[in-house]
Order: sequence, then C-alpha cells, then structure tokens
Amino acid sequence: MRNFPDGNSLRPVIPAHAGTQCRSYDGPGKSVDSGVRRNDEAGGLRPAEMPLSPYLASFNTQERPVRFAEKLAEQVLPKKATSEVILVGAGPGDPGLLTLHALRAIQDADVVFYDALVSAEVLALIGLDAEKVAVGKRAGAHSVAQVDIHQHLFAAARAGKRVVRLKGGDPLTFARGGEELEFLRAHGIAYRIVPGVTAAAACAAYAGIPLTHRDHAQSLQLLTAHSAQALDTLNWRALAAPGQTLAVYMGVAVAPTLVARLLAAGAAPTTPVAIIENGSRPEQRVILCALDQLPRRILSESVKAPALLLIGSVAALGGELAWFGQAPVDWLRLEPVQSLAVAA
Repeated sequence: MRNFPDGNSLRPVIPAHAGTQCRSYDGPGKSVDSGVRRNDEAGGLRPAEMPLSPYLASFNTQERPVRFAEKLAEQVLPKKATSEVILVGAGPGDPGLLTLHALRAIQDADVVFYDALVSAEVLALIGLDAEKVAVGKRAGAHSVAQVDIHQHLFAAARAGKRVVRLKGGDPLTFARGGEELEFLRAHGIAYRIVPGVTAAAACAAYAGIPLTHRDHAQSLQLLTAHSAQALDTLNWRALAAPGQTLAVYMGVAVAPTLVARLLAAGAAPTTPVAIIENGSRPEQRVILCALDQLPRRILSESVKAPALLLIGSVAALGGELAWFGQAPVDWLRLEPVQSLAVAA
C-alpha cells in the first residue's frame, strides 16, 4: 500500500465513482458531509455517484491522516491484480514519448524489471514504492540470462505483485517480448502489453528523416543485426533494392559485414546512411555518410550504442530537415567526391 504524506494527497488517486466527498476530505476530526447531492458542471444539483458514509462507518476518523488515507484507499480503489505481468514499452529515451498506459503501469507497479536501454528520465517516473530490478543486456555483455528473467517474472507474479517488464522502445520489436509472452502463457501467468514508440519511428523523427517519402522510399524494412549469424538469414538482394528504407537495429558492431553484404547484393556505394546515436535524448548525435564509408565513420566518430542505422535516400534529408539537438555531421556534403570516386 502506498504511503500518503497527508489526507489531501489522496485526492488524485480516488476514482470519480467514489464521489466528491472523497476528494474534499481534509484530515481527521473534520466534519464530512455524507449527503448525496453536489453541484455539477452545469450549475445544477444531481446525486453524487457514491456517498462517503459507507466507507467512513468502519473507520476511526481521529486516526493520523496517513493511516486514514491508507485505509480509505484500500476500500475505494480497485483491488490490485494478482499473478499479472505487464510488458511495457519505454520508448527510445525521451520520457515525453511514454504512453499514458505506460506511465500508469510503472507508477502502480510493485516491482519493475527494466532493460539497460531504458533512460534514467523514464526510470525516475517509476512509483516511489516500487522495487526496481535491472535485468538489462548489451551486445557482448549480457548481465542477466533470459531464462533468469523468466524466473524473476514468474516468482514476482506468483507472489501476487503487480509486475512490470519495462523495455526500451517497443516490447515486441527486437526486444524478446515474444519469448517472455510464450513463457508466461505456458506457466499460466496473466499478462498485458503496452506498446511503446519503437526506435525506428522515434529516431527518424527526431533526426528529421521521413521513413517513407513519395520521391525516395515506398517501403520500410526493420531488421536486426546484433550478430554476424543473424545476418545470414536475411534476403540481401531484396534489402539492396532501391526505393526503400532500411532501419537497422543493433547494427553498429557488425557494420563492416552489413556493408559488404549490401554492396555484394547490388546496393549503390553512394547510398545515404544516417547513424542516429541516443535518438530522442538530449545527447543525440546524427552522422550522415555514404554506405561505403559507414564502417570508417563509425570508428572516426566513436559511435556507441544505442544507435540506429537508416539506409536509403531518405537519410540524406536529415541534413536539411534536422530540428532537434546538435546539427548533424554531414559527410555526404563534406566528402561527396571521395564517395563518387569509390563508386566509379
């Protein structure tokens, strides 16, 4: 049960169906009108949805405000669900991109298992009483095995806690959310899903790059390149075709292989690429270059995760449509002659 610092703090959490008497409670020892009429917005009188009297009957209103508020909330607020896990998308970092459902879930949670890519600003919005458990992974440095994450979720849900599994971006887009849902279903744990803004959409928008454009890209492909083995499963000829945008998650570490495969499949060496590091966050960086220069620019600019790659002619628009953060480093304009020479 949350601790309320005083009686007035109860007001924001009392639902409308409890009546306005709940919202006007000012502490113990105060007279409370248990009548059932109040002014409505139109200036008339109508019955309140529910008088406070049934709730106050069993309470000693001389108790200290905090305890009184706790007991009242236990009666009025919905009972918390048991054995439930909510998969929540935290978006790419800007807390303003959280959905209302996501915000409610993390504020009401008893325990939040969060990934490494969830920003500090989003973590700061988690309810003060919630337990925060880091279960993040980074390429090449997994801190918690997936099977252990499953067990954490199972144990917390079986203990009757409100459990949130908080993931960067969208929980079902390259985030192993599907694996966790399969585990929960197999073990009889109820679950809900709160979508999040995925990195491709948010990073592109904050870099001023349209993912599709009538003059540049009529289709969009999302792909993950977290390992060289994952790249073996992709249709490179289809990915190298013009008239589309490739949004590559976790592609920085395998950029040389990624570029070699695309060029071998027929992609133009001068194809524009945008590297978006820390997209939507105050420290966002955008680097524009040609496809054949991508590995070199990742090294020279010391690009670090989290970073998204956008490959396709729309990426070049980032040089003129940028609006957020520092100006992009536009190697497409600084070094056009060298890229054309390589292409020839």
